[in-house]
Amino acid sequence: MTSVVIKDLKGNKVGERSLRDDIFAIEPNTHLIHSALTRQLANARSGSANSKTRAEVRGGGRKPWKQKGTGRARAGSIRSPLWAGGGVIFGPKPRDFSISMPRKARQQALRSALAARSEQLSVVKNFDALLKGSEQPKTKDFALLLKELGLSDKWVLLVLDHKQEGALQVERAARNIPALRVVDYTNLNIKDLAQSEAVLLNEHVLEQIENRFKPCDGSKSECKEEKAAKKAAPKAEAKTAAKAKVEAEKPAKAAAPKKAAAPKKAEDAEPKAAKTRKKKSDEE
Repeated sequence: MTSVVIKDLKGNKVGERSLRDDIFAIEPNTHLIHSALTRQLANARSGSANSKTRAEVRGGGRKPWKQKGTGRARAGSIRSPLWAGGGVIFGPKPRDFSISMPRKARQQALRSALAARSEQLSVVKNFDALLKGSEQPKTKDFALLLKELGLSDKWVLLVLDHKQEGALQVERAARNIPALRVVDYTNLNIKDLAQSEAVLLNEHVLEQIENRFKPCDGSKSECKEEKAAKKAAPKAEAKTAAKAKVEAEKPAKAAAPKKAAAPKKAEDAEPKAAKTRKKKSDEE
C-alpha cells in the first residue's frame, strides 16, 4: 500500500494518507508516456508556416532578356527560385500536425506519469493559512511557503481545483515564481509532469485526481450507459434552457374566433341548368 505524508504550510507532518495502488503503485509504461508526450507536443503546433512558390510571387511575367545573343544564362522569369526574391522550392505550407491516440492509452499514460512522480508528491492539508485575512496573498508569501516545504530550489508543478474557494488567490500568488507552473487538476498532462521535479497539491485535489480514474462498480454495459448519460446531461440541459428561453420570448397569441363562412350569392346558389336556360333566354 502506497502512502503519502500530509503536511501543513510550515512543513510539519499533520497526518498520512494512503494512495490508490492502481494509479500510484503501477509500473510506469515509458513507451506510452513517450507516445502521449509526442502527441501533446505535435498537437500544440499551429502548422501555419507558409511560403510562396514561383506561381504565387508577385511579378515575373515578362522574360528578362532574349533567349540568345546576350552571353548570359537563359532566364524566363525574375521570380525563378534561383533568383533573389523568387519563389521557394518545396517550402512549408499550412498543414495539420495532430496525432491521434486512443482514450484508454492516454489515460494509462497519465497514470504512468503520476506513478513516476509518486515519490515527488508534496501534499498539504489546505492553503487556508495563506488565505487568512482580507488581503490578497503576495508572491513572497508563496515563495516562503515553498522554502518551508523544501521546494524552493526545484521545478514545481502546483495543481489546484479552480472551483475550490480561494484557488484563484493562490494561483495569483504563485504564478509569478519562475520555476513554478500552475495547472487545474482537469488539465493535468504528461508534459508538465515530465518537466517538474516536484508536484505540490492539497488533499482535496489529490482526492479529485483519484476520483478521475475511479472505475465503475457495475457491469460494462452499465458503465457505458453511465458515461453516456454524464456526457449527454450538459447538452440536454442547454437544449432545455434554450427551448424555455424561446418559449418565454414568444408573444402570447390570443385565440381569435373563426370567421363565419360568407353566405353564398344567390347566383351561386342557383343550379347550373337554371343558369344555362336563363342565359339562352337572354340571348333570344
